[in-house]
Amino acid sequence: MYLGEVVETGPADEVARKPQHPYTAALRSATPVARMDELQRKRIILKGEPPSPIDPPPGCAFHTRCPIARERCRTEKPQLRSPPGGGHRVACHFPGEMDCA
Repeated sequence: MYLGEVVETGPADEVARKPQHPYTAALRSATPVARMDELQRKRIILKGEPPSPIDPPPGCAFHTRCPIARERCRTEKPQLRSPPGGGHRVACHFPGEMDCA
């Protein structure tokens, strides 16, 4: 969830293993790792302050902090849907573009 809106849903292991929403990817990248092979994982640092949940921005509420946001994100709110080849649902116009491996 981001600002009270579901941004990604599905089986926990699938969402954690391969997040499709940039916010989920950023959360995953911030989790501590116990195994050495996971230490190489890229850390996603979000810039800026979260917008007010009382007065969220138009379009995608995450676009003000999203590293892959485009003009469409600023004007059109994404619907929660299954991405091509995905087994879970995500509210993003560009699912899977955020690399957090």
